[in-house]
Amino acid sequence: MPVRKVKIFDGFERFWHWTQMALIFTLLFTGLRIHGVHAWLNFDQAVNVHTLAALGLMLLWVFAIFWHLTTGAWRQYLPTLNGLWPVMRYYAWDIFQGKPHPYRKHLTRKHNPLQAMTYAALKLLLFPAIWVSGLTYLFYNYWQQGASSPWLYWVANIHVLSAYAILTFVIIHVYMLTTGSSFSHHVMPMITGYDEVELTEAELAYLEQDEPQRLKR
Repeated sequence: MPVRKVKIFDGFERFWHWTQMALIFTLLFTGLRIHGVHAWLNFDQAVNVHTLAALGLMLLWVFAIFWHLTTGAWRQYLPTLNGLWPVMRYYAWDIFQGKPHPYRKHLTRKHNPLQAMTYAALKLLLFPAIWVSGLTYLFYNYWQQGASSPWLYWVANIHVLSAYAILTFVIIHVYMLTTGSSFSHHVMPMITGYDEVELTEAELAYLEQDEPQRLKR
């Protein structure tokens, strides 16, 4: 099957990705200050920036959820076992032998099975956990027992653990960008929207006739 440069990340998807990245880094930076890991800004500033960034991220997620549902992009994250083992073996062993990645992007499946499973867990488990615990934590003064409530300890710890889990994902995500081919090869598709995609003859014919602007000449 021919491999062509095809636009698979549209404008909103790229805006959502990079804005989300900036907000998550802001939240991690200010969250670490709130917990006394560094002192590069004062405590009150850290709390205010952390709160504003969190509200901004939640607003962005609302738009992203609407976009996923209305465009059908949510299907890209459906977990599948088809091809999962070769991808896991590649990252566990084959990558250190210099072997090529076993997965090639498809027009209807731009994430490999391991990516789809990871992103689905992130969106369905981790993000809701930090979203709900953060909002609950933010409004603890309205609880029946306020700051003396025994639930505050658990809500705070769920929030912190979720944050560290997201930090772990970010570190692994950045590390993965350094594997295989060049760093820019992995990053450029999320900047330009174009990536190398394996097309069937029918998909290529469809793109050439109905969506030629998605093919890079």
